[in-house]
Amino acid sequence: MEFEITKDKRNELLMRRELNFVLRYDGATPSRMQITGKLSALLNTSEKQMVIDSLKTGFGKMELTGMARIYDNEETKVKTERQFLMTRGVPKPKEEAA
Repeated sequence: MEFEITKDKRNELLMRRELNFVLRYDGATPSRMQITGKLSALLNTSEKQMVIDSLKTGFGKMELTGMARIYDNEETKVKTERQFLMTRGVPKPKEEAA
């Protein structure tokens, strides 16, 4: 996977960084968890402070464009971000058999 950050903007009012990126990959399209892990490692931030907003793939291309937001702390993320975006792509906990 190869990331190219096309836009990196600081939003002081909401205490976050807003990123647009292009991801080139081989094989199957990476999952949101894989993208979040690689992007947080690349930018040296915590995965808990990051939200992937959108991912768009092109037909027949091995690249996708996406938008991500990195908050200064987790409290700000919980107050600001929509709930469905925070839970999207996170594996569901397995329920125990009775």
